[in-house]
Amino acid sequence: MSTHERIRRFNTARTSPGQNLSNDLAQAVVAGDTGRPRGRIGQDLDTGESVGVGDVAAQAEQAMADIAMLLDECGSRLEGIVKTTVCLTEFRYREPVHRTTGRRPEGVPYVSAGLVVSALTRPE
Repeated sequence: MSTHERIRRFNTARTSPGQNLSNDLAQAVVAGDTGRPRGRIGQDLDTGESVGVGDVAAQAEQAMADIAMLLDECGSRLEGIVKTTVCLTEFRYREPVHRTTGRRPEGVPYVSAGLVVSALTRPE
């Protein structure tokens, strides 16, 4: 039986006030030699505050910074990324978001899927 290390545990009752939720989650999980961070948005990982409201490139930069921080806490680095999935609320955001995310990790070919969705966790 393998064990999983759970990084930055939290409960949604604290992070989603006003909603009838109480789920124990983690910002990342290490299973064996694989670290898997939770999906990120333009939200400061430490404070929970929205970052880059109205600026998708700034939101993408914040998400990548948080992913880098979580991977570091998992004992990994951005250079170890194998696949990303980028969710956008509008196709027109594709270029500024992918231009931003493509800078990190530079020179590391990885697989990326892009989706256009009707909404994300936070409307801004």
